[in-house]
Amino acid sequence: MERLIDGYRRFRGGHWPEYRDLYKELSKGQKPPVLVIACSDSRVDPAVIFDAQPGEMFVVRNVANLIPPAEKGEGQHGTSAALEFAVRVLKVGMILVLGHGDCGGVGAALRGMPLDDFEYLDDWIGLIQPALARLGDLDRQTPEAKEALEQESIKLSLERLMTFPFVAKAVEAGSLTLEGARFRVFDGRLEWLDKAAGAFNRVS
Repeated sequence: MERLIDGYRRFRGGHWPEYRDLYKELSKGQKPPVLVIACSDSRVDPAVIFDAQPGEMFVVRNVANLIPPAEKGEGQHGTSAALEFAVRVLKVGMILVLGHGDCGGVGAALRGMPLDDFEYLDDWIGLIQPALARLGDLDRQTPEAKEALEQESIKLSLERLMTFPFVAKAVEAGSLTLEGARFRVFDGRLEWLDKAAGAFNRVS
């Protein structure tokens, strides 16, 4: 608690005075140009990675930065609801799926299921299975397999975005673009997906 309160005091003493006018303007409403779907991992904060100011990004974070298939029925559908709000209400112009190196969720998928009798994680991590199948005969005990699955999982989430009718409609209308990227925690490098080539290229 003290760590959080101390951080708030630094915010009020430094950040708040600098951005006071911006927050006043933002109190009238938000209009972020981009939705970032990122992992909940404490080391991968999109606002820090992209040096973003308040109001610049609408962010959804979950375990392993996953997009579920578009489906209705039972369940709370938190990620899907945030996606719908960003596209249909905020009308963001871009959705970025931001994965990262050393992802625990991806590592769990590589190790196999079940995950020690967790109540929620098994089903959620199971969303990675189609990407896992794409690895073929690659040795799943290697660092190369983990990196490959992190990349394939991002591609799979981008594909699943297009199963949401409101996303597909916006993309086809030219008002929305879908992008993928991967942040390497160990060296702070960002890799951006070249969708035409299917490869992740380091941003210089």
